[in-house]
Amino acid sequence: MRADRLVATLLLMQTKGRVTAAELAAELEISVATARRDLAALSTAGVPVYPQPGRGGGWSLVGGARTDLSGLTASEATALFLLVGPSSTVAPELRSALRKLAGALPQPFRSEASAAASAVVFDPARWGESTPDRPAFVELLQDAVVRRRQVEISYTGRTGTRLIDPWGLVDKDNVWYLIAGTERGQRTFRVDRISEARCTEQPAHRPADFELNQAWRAVVDEVEQRRSSVTAVVLVPANRLDVLRTQFGRYLEVDEELSDDRLRVRISAHLPVAVAEQLAGWGAAIDVLEPESVRSELARIGTELAERYSPPR
Repeated sequence: MRADRLVATLLLMQTKGRVTAAELAAELEISVATARRDLAALSTAGVPVYPQPGRGGGWSLVGGARTDLSGLTASEATALFLLVGPSSTVAPELRSALRKLAGALPQPFRSEASAAASAVVFDPARWGESTPDRPAFVELLQDAVVRRRQVEISYTGRTGTRLIDPWGLVDKDNVWYLIAGTERGQRTFRVDRISEARCTEQPAHRPADFELNQAWRAVVDEVEQRRSSVTAVVLVPANRLDVLRTQFGRYLEVDEELSDDRLRVRISAHLPVAVAEQLAGWGAAIDVLEPESVRSELARIGTELAERYSPPR
């Protein structure tokens, strides 16, 4: 689990003072590329982890090794708790360790560290899309959630600005969402569609019974019910399943493994044309068995392409 690895990485660096990505990979039994991403994530989040290039270099904590996590500053502790967050995948042992860490922190740091632990949810299941770059306002919104400050935002496609109470952030396979309170109740915003954001010093109201994990599960259930009204049954070569799964994410379910090295899978979307448009590029590599509405849309798309791109006789 990523949260476990990040804490293990930090503890290992405190013990050794300096590590290379290769050493970290061997110690945690992960790939070197994953080790580099984890080290970069710690650094980006504000934990004082920095690379030292050249022979004998590696990654180290500023100030050298420390004997325990209670040496963290307020911003460093907040960054660490933000990275771990309230994800349901976090092991109970890690939760226990974080509670002990919170108890060991100086009193002024505890409230922000506690708020940070419930500020971000990590949801690894994509909705058929991902973005390579982190949205510009993630850090500003994280700070507003932790400090409970209202944020004034402008949203793409909407005129004017609106003042919101930020309640929590969700990292869904690098597509970020903000759950917030508005004058019309709870709303969910895609962070990459926020064109402007300004953190105010006005206190934000957050319901006492609000839990980010539960709120996000409700959002996911609503979205998936809306987006999964049409299901197509598709035969796909077993060796191409990973590619198809990358395209459809959680909207693909494997039904059965067939004797001819193919799999029967189910793919869902909100409209037949949405399924057909995403499957059209596969050509004859797959076979759509049903429903007829999706097969008809594929036939229409094929006819349109043939008419436009067939060479003249």
